[in-house]
Amino acid sequence: MKIGILGTRGIPNRYGGFEQLTEYLSVGLLNKSFEVYVYNTHNHAYKEKTWNGVNIVHCYNPEDKLKTAGQFIYDLNCILDARKRDFDVLLILGYTSISIWGRLFPKKAAIIINMDGLEWKRNKYAGRIRKFLFYAERLAVKFCDYFIADSLAIQKYLQSKYDVPSTFIAYGAEMPGIPEEYDLTEKGLTKYNYFLIIARMEPENNIEMVLDGFSKSKSDKKMIVVGNPNNQFGTYLQNKFRNDHRILFLGGIYDKAKLHSLKAFSVLYFHGHSAGGTNPSLLEAMASGALIAANNNEFNVSLLQKDAYYFLDSEEVRHLVEEVSHGSKEMNMIANNIRKIREDFTWSKIIDQYTDFIIECHRDKNAGYKLPE
Repeated sequence: MKIGILGTRGIPNRYGGFEQLTEYLSVGLLNKSFEVYVYNTHNHAYKEKTWNGVNIVHCYNPEDKLKTAGQFIYDLNCILDARKRDFDVLLILGYTSISIWGRLFPKKAAIIINMDGLEWKRNKYAGRIRKFLFYAERLAVKFCDYFIADSLAIQKYLQSKYDVPSTFIAYGAEMPGIPEEYDLTEKGLTKYNYFLIIARMEPENNIEMVLDGFSKSKSDKKMIVVGNPNNQFGTYLQNKFRNDHRILFLGGIYDKAKLHSLKAFSVLYFHGHSAGGTNPSLLEAMASGALIAANNNEFNVSLLQKDAYYFLDSEEVRHLVEEVSHGSKEMNMIANNIRKIREDFTWSKIIDQYTDFIIECHRDKNAGYKLPE
């Protein structure tokens, strides 16, 4: 079976969750004897035609010249190329800039889409952009054949909003093993003497709320913020909290061993993400054995259940900073989250689920009937 994967900036991962999924999934499908093609932007750092046996198709992306509009042209270029390759299955990751080209999707291929989160609800988008994203969501439902929801909340939404059945397949996570302590003595840090946030500098990730709560606290511990701060919101946050010397902006850290260590030895890992489905960074924090405090929303709660602390405002953050310790209750929460990863979210299981669904969709497309709900 010949499979094309569209909707990402490409592999190896230099950007985010969908690219990480594509890394694992493409190699996993290749190892199951599929012929796999992944679409990369022409300006991706990796220039070869194959990666670990996976075929790489480079398509022109004018995003550096046209900004967001360039993403639409890149997706169009990918689709036009895919029409020439006689794919059995096209797996599309996300809909924001690709669904407007839905009429051009190859007719013979089974079109599977991972719907990602409720993009039109994200705080970073203005009103007109939100309206467009809601329109793009409807186009995805119209032009795609089969649907993957990466959270139970998204699956429920698709069913109630559009009467569309979908299959729940989450992201995966590695079990990283015993962490080695990341040496941060030059920053005045020791293990279990700091709180941690790892996120993109975007309002919807509630970084400001967490830092507001921490700055109000009487804690003598540090707050580490990991993420590239070189955007307008990142600059704003650094300026706002520049007088609180307990708050340290470390910038982006991409070494997996260091990130694993930082999470494992934090007092609390604050996960402020409020939009999207099953967030990869949350799964990784669970796998690392971090004690988690998460934004209280249906996406996070459906995954963490009773094995996390929750917050909705800065005052609740302040309370957690001042009151939470690592006792027997917290050790049980950590152990339960690690067990969830081992039982339900290993990459091998996620790849098996994608494989089964892809085969089922291909058979269904060729048989000419719809999958049963």
